[in-house]
Amino acid sequence: MRIENLRTEIRGRKVRRVATVIWEDSPRPTRDVYFATDEAYAADLAPGQHAFLTACLIPAMRHGERRIKLDEPIAPELRNGLHINMVYLRSWYGTPRNLVQIEASTERRQPIPRTATNAASFLSGGIDSLATLRANRLNYPADHPYSIADCLIVHGFDIGGREAVGDEADFFDRTLATLTPIAQDARVHLIPVATNIRHLDDDVTFWMYEFHGAALAAVAHALCRRISRVCIAGTMHVPFLEPWGSHPALDSNYSSVDLQVEHDGLAMSRLEKVQLIADWDVALRDLRVCTMNPARGLNCGRCEKCLRTMLELLACGKLARTSAFPAQDVTADQILNIHIDVEFPAPWYQELVAPLTDRGRADLAHAIQEKLNEFEHHKVWQQEKDWKGLIKRFDRRFLRGVLYQSYRATRQVVRSKAPMLQLLAGAATGLDAWAQLPGGLI
Repeated sequence: MRIENLRTEIRGRKVRRVATVIWEDSPRPTRDVYFATDEAYAADLAPGQHAFLTACLIPAMRHGERRIKLDEPIAPELRNGLHINMVYLRSWYGTPRNLVQIEASTERRQPIPRTATNAASFLSGGIDSLATLRANRLNYPADHPYSIADCLIVHGFDIGGREAVGDEADFFDRTLATLTPIAQDARVHLIPVATNIRHLDDDVTFWMYEFHGAALAAVAHALCRRISRVCIAGTMHVPFLEPWGSHPALDSNYSSVDLQVEHDGLAMSRLEKVQLIADWDVALRDLRVCTMNPARGLNCGRCEKCLRTMLELLACGKLARTSAFPAQDVTADQILNIHIDVEFPAPWYQELVAPLTDRGRADLAHAIQEKLNEFEHHKVWQQEKDWKGLIKRFDRRFLRGVLYQSYRATRQVVRSKAPMLQLLAGAATGLDAWAQLPGGLI
């Protein structure tokens, strides 16, 4: 991969820093990558390549690029941090991720002279970002260097970050208008930033598990003439940490001599974050946790994130005080329709069982526990810890997956409610595959 032709472009009232990204070992298209902001903040856009390198490295690693070549020097501490993060990701997720060689000279200058050294955070309207801002306001006096002065709202991540969906400009404008009173109440500047760096690879799983921490840090690097420290609101707290795209082992390694990156919120569980902001009326009124980006309102009220947040607010006795969701209650049937298939949400649901029971909502607590039990059963099957796992391992090693093929063929026929002849045909497919094994059925 080559990052070339750094330049500044003016598009109406927006000013943006642009670089051309050329893939060398992957058939992905050449793309102009940019970071844009309002003309009022144009002087804060950084001239160097740190933002583009931070944004491009993880996608380059995923897609087998052997190098990233840059025309300008980079800070040695950023180079070292990026190398460490590549080692972490390869350790967590394995092949085919190989380390990408960063081809750039090492800069030897002192930090940029500053007229301001602002601390910043990101503001999406979600629980994590609001808890980071609220905790900062409660813990630091306004004149403290760690007191947040700027909040960045990004167009191109959860809004407009998926190419197939489009730029969702109307929804972004609606979100910006909704978050403005929160920023005013917290006495911070709300700075809109637009970028297309997620379009380097907008796969949702890759975004969540590997890329989004680097993307957030890249946006902060793009404005490092204004900010010298940025807090990235963490998703998980210490007892339940697992590999994730924004992680305390990763985020600080995206720092440079110009920018300190901090992973925030490790000490608080999800419910504790909700409790922290539950008495902040302006934030409670305009929560935005949904990533479905509905046509009306900020939250659909039906997806897993919406329902989980509504349950958390019920557990705190605060759901009735917000108009952020279409409804002010959750039913057991809605919970039973939630699908939990990964580890990280399970502790968030588990901590809701006791407070919901205490508030007389045993129906919801029971439904949550049923879903958690279902997930544990699913996890045992996934990790092959029970007798079924023994059969699966035997099938893979000695029968070339014939048993699994037979199971799938039969299950598909049963689900389609096909006639018995089709059911027998499905079973015969598996038996035929079995018969092809060396030695026949043995």
